[in-house]
Amino acid sequence: MAEQQIRERVRTELSARRFVHTQGVVDTAVELAQRFGGDIEKARMAAWIHDLAREWSADKLQQFAERIEIPSGFALIPALLHGPIAASLAPEWFDVHDEDVLNAVRFHTTGRVGMSKLEMIICLADAIEPGRNYPEVDRIRQIAQTDLQFALAESFDSTIRYLIETQQSIFPLTVMARNEFWDQVHQVQNREEIE
Repeated sequence: MAEQQIRERVRTELSARRFVHTQGVVDTAVELAQRFGGDIEKARMAAWIHDLAREWSADKLQQFAERIEIPSGFALIPALLHGPIAASLAPEWFDVHDEDVLNAVRFHTTGRVGMSKLEMIICLADAIEPGRNYPEVDRIRQIAQTDLQFALAESFDSTIRYLIETQQSIFPLTVMARNEFWDQVHQVQNREEIE
């Protein structure tokens, strides 16, 4: 399906505010893909689809989740279901079957261990698109000018701090992804110190 058709279908599923956010994610994902050697077309596709089910009610998300296979634990935090649900809708609605695109959509809110470059790009683009406004966002955007993994590690830390401050559940995959990215950042820093 052509990008314009996907964009228009997504527009019918989202409020004007959420659609502006999605456009911001598309633009940011393209910038990140260009900067870090990612697949621009896949980044555009995943970015358009990522929040397809974001504005569904908790009941609708739960009911739909019962009919599909979702990664373990997602049902415990209903707000996280929109990623796996959007990934499950993409093949039927948009004829998107690329597993990397689907995983980027599926895990864009949580991250996971072993993220592909596309998954990292979509996760970070969602966190730093121009409409985002939270205390650390400008610092993370600055880091994202040169280091995708470091920016993502900082983004996960920011998310986890927010969840702790607001006494919300922290999804285990997010903690595991955060730890993996910090381990990678520290390995690079250690190598640079040795050289």
